[in-house]
Amino acid sequence: MTYDFDKIIDRRGTNSLKYDFAAERGKPSDLLPLWVADMDFAAPPEVVADLKNAAEHGIFGYTETKSDYDNAVIGWFRERFGYNIKPSEIVKTPGIVFALAQMVRAFTEPGDGVIIQTPVYYPFYDVVRDNGRELLLNPLKLENEKYFIDFDDFECKAASSNAKMFILCSPHNPVGRVWTHDELERLNEICERYGILVISDEIHCDFVYDGNSHTVFGKLNENAIIATSPSKTFNLAGLQVSNIFVKNAELKRKLKLELRKSGYSQLNTLGLTACKSAYQHGAEWVDQLNNYLYGNVALVREFLATKLPKIKLIEPEGTYLLWLDCRELGLSQHELDSLITNQAKLWLSSGTTFGADGEGFQRINIACPRATLEEALTRLGNAL
Repeated sequence: MTYDFDKIIDRRGTNSLKYDFAAERGKPSDLLPLWVADMDFAAPPEVVADLKNAAEHGIFGYTETKSDYDNAVIGWFRERFGYNIKPSEIVKTPGIVFALAQMVRAFTEPGDGVIIQTPVYYPFYDVVRDNGRELLLNPLKLENEKYFIDFDDFECKAASSNAKMFILCSPHNPVGRVWTHDELERLNEICERYGILVISDEIHCDFVYDGNSHTVFGKLNENAIIATSPSKTFNLAGLQVSNIFVKNAELKRKLKLELRKSGYSQLNTLGLTACKSAYQHGAEWVDQLNNYLYGNVALVREFLATKLPKIKLIEPEGTYLLWLDCRELGLSQHELDSLITNQAKLWLSSGTTFGADGEGFQRINIACPRATLEEALTRLGNAL
């Protein structure tokens, strides 16, 4: 089956955070939004069909999962990543950020240090600070338009007396790195030496471009906790389902206890249906989507090189979020954001949203029909 990713779907008037809340976010209403990380593609038709069948049943009571759900999740990660898990090692949560907050509370104490690698997905900062833990920042190094891990600084942070946890973003949002096996091995060696618990957010693991390969961190360290979700892969974020892989029985007990303290039990009924269906039927859809997205990457790469050479594309190895280095424009972050919003009429993610290391950058979501992306690039070119 060939899937149509060129189809433009009008999302306005659907209470879409991406399209319908410009005014509430202090933005003009006429912006083309390419900011928040959801896609402008409908979910796989097989998933939509299963959701329709569930909706037509008409009863949405408390729902749990059985072996068919577990088998779908397990099969996906075994077939695509060579990672083996057992049903008993899956902890379901209504989202990865929710799970990260629970794990910060379950596995650390107030005042403990948590390492993150900046610039990084902004909720990483929030779940640490808002729970009274100390942020230990390990800034990534930008060399020749590619980001690398500063292992000396990472070890310095890991050796801190209060360091207890490391939240890894793999693949990395926003810089688009797919960490190599050797890089992850070196991180793991440091974390094991200093007793640092690794929480690996791998929500973007299904978006990896040619020449790169995603390594599930759990293959290196069985005590690491792996946070996954079908939400980015299949555009199901609003259905609130994530699968957290916890092999260590004591860590699983502590996490389950923290979840009970929160008062949360069964997940979204339709979300469970969609997750199972996506992992059962979505492989070919995802493969075609990755090819389409890489075509969008090529479009951005060529446009910037030929029309806007002062904006440098940080070449993505994965994710559908591109990190644009705009520092050669010579603008302050405020001036850059104003130009993007008021002249280009685009809604992108300001670089400093991801920390001070994002000064002079913009993040653009390219998970949209090519015509939408072409319009966005035209607006940007005209503004500059």
